[in-house]
Amino acid sequence: MSFLTLDQVSHYYFSPSNYMKALEDISFSINEGEFISIIGPSGCGKSTILSIIARIIEHTEGNIYIKDEDVMHSSVQIGYMLQQDYLFPWKTILDNILLGPKMNDDTTEETANKALQFLEDVHLLGTENQYPSELSGGMRQRVALLRTLITDPDILLFDEPFSALDYVTKLKLENIVAKMVKMYRKTAILVTHDLGEAISMSDRIILMDTKPGRIANIFDVPESIRNIEPFYVRRHTEYQTLFDHIWAQLSDDTVTERNQQYERDN
Repeated sequence: MSFLTLDQVSHYYFSPSNYMKALEDISFSINEGEFISIIGPSGCGKSTILSIIARIIEHTEGNIYIKDEDVMHSSVQIGYMLQQDYLFPWKTILDNILLGPKMNDDTTEETANKALQFLEDVHLLGTENQYPSELSGGMRQRVALLRTLITDPDILLFDEPFSALDYVTKLKLENIVAKMVKMYRKTAILVTHDLGEAISMSDRIILMDTKPGRIANIFDVPESIRNIEPFYVRRHTEYQTLFDHIWAQLSDDTVTERNQQYERDN
């Protein structure tokens, strides 16, 4: 049984005078504990897919199931990490991490100890009484990750969480996130524009086409590189082979021609 299933999902955005079809016939399944990346050009609906899974917006057509239950009625917890850390500057690092449990009235000693263990896991123990302004961008993103994990979500959604970071910090964060997802056995979906990042962190990669957003292809990442730290995956020969294969489809002129035809027809 698949853990998460999207079955012929389409979505429209409406305005008073017009509408836009953002997604068309999106179908894929994810197994529990699997790490999936979604890549594709801007405007192909990657973030819309995450928002639909997170129940922020309701899809227009199709079905989404989590453990065979409709997504809108499922009790499965979903964590969502965005591009910005959105930490409260007036709260300490520990208070920022414990925001979710406090909102759920679940701030026990056990939860606080769990937060401190998380900080140790990501090499930030000792910063718990500091404020976000005292931390670097990469450190704040680690705190944002812990704030997402502390409520013990079953599914983790990442919307370009490393895009605002410098390259070295980004590589370090990829390793930390991949390690944490595996350590706590989470099911994860990453939206990214970075093909290398997708290959380095994922079990499978969904390539999207645009206008409207639809699945162009799904690629399996070779078993030989799935359990290697993302930084070292980039040195593997199978990484380059897969990169070139997906890049060829990303650069396919037929995709551009199809998008131009869609613009002419609409």
